[in-house]
Amino acid sequence: MIDIEGEILVVDDEPSIRSYLLSLLKKRGFSVITCDSAQTAIDQLEQITTIALVLTDIRMPEMTGIELLAEVNRINAEIPVILMTGYADLDVAIGAVNAGAFGFLTKPFNQQYLMTLISRGLERNRLIQSEKNYLMSLENAVMRKTRELEDTAQMANRLSIEIVQRLSAVAESRDSYTAAHIQRIGLYSRCIAEAMDMYADFVEGVTVASSLHDIGKIGIPDNILLKKSMLDEAESKVMREHTVIGHRILSGSSHPAIQLASSIALSHHERWDGNGYPAGLRGKDIPVEARIVQLADQYDALRNVRSYKPSLAHQETYRIITQGDGRTSPAHFDPEVLAAFVAVADRFDEIFNTTQD
Repeated sequence: MIDIEGEILVVDDEPSIRSYLLSLLKKRGFSVITCDSAQTAIDQLEQITTIALVLTDIRMPEMTGIELLAEVNRINAEIPVILMTGYADLDVAIGAVNAGAFGFLTKPFNQQYLMTLISRGLERNRLIQSEKNYLMSLENAVMRKTRELEDTAQMANRLSIEIVQRLSAVAESRDSYTAAHIQRIGLYSRCIAEAMDMYADFVEGVTVASSLHDIGKIGIPDNILLKKSMLDEAESKVMREHTVIGHRILSGSSHPAIQLASSIALSHHERWDGNGYPAGLRGKDIPVEARIVQLADQYDALRNVRSYKPSLAHQETYRIITQGDGRTSPAHFDPEVLAAFVAVADRFDEIFNTTQD
């Protein structure tokens, strides 16, 4: 006998059949509920969720066993239904099996076949429930592991951001530029990347990684880095080394944000027309993250006051970047990056005015 929790629902309008099946099944250790009509059976099915199998006659007044089969499938299609029939109903019973009944019995019953069919039906129910429980357990395990991975990813992301911020602070401590400048570069870069419809991970990455664009300045001597006047040619050559130094500091990392930062540190002074440094890269040979930060850094440099130059207003800075002057030219910038800047230029002005030390 199958060991199963749940009840067998016996449905027959003949009291003698109900009594016989109740006695037989109880002797075999089954829990049994009996009903004298299909409607009563439906009421039981809707109220009791532990019914494991339905054993019903086909010919009953008001609603047939085949109609009850459809209702059982509506309420819970996993419950096996065994139909009981006389010989005259054999074709109907076979059709019902094709419509979803688990099996059928002919009257008078063969007890051995009856118990075999019931046992198989209950076993199928048990297997279905076991599979559901397994799938639910698997789903819960997947959800739990997903949450753990998400928590780990968030922790790693927070850690990487903190590392970047701490490295940025090291660079700030040696330069006259401030934390606000570094924050603005990230916000400018985000604006451009979003305007270019870059994918979300890239937008987040360039926002964080751009703050390390000048990390290499920690390797530049103070007499050059902190000089109040314009640098001469020899000093400028040394200053340009900050790109290579920054790349060297950040290279070799397996973390995507640091890899992006390494690329930016090396190439954010390259120019679209090939007249930048350190490698004189041209066009799309320059990594897109560096092309974005190049324009962001140029905008902020023009807006900021330095000992050797005044601060420029937004409109003048916009004109210089889009039209050019002795300091810069539109040919220096990736046309797509420049178009994105034009589209979000007002946000640049807002960022500059609201992100100050």
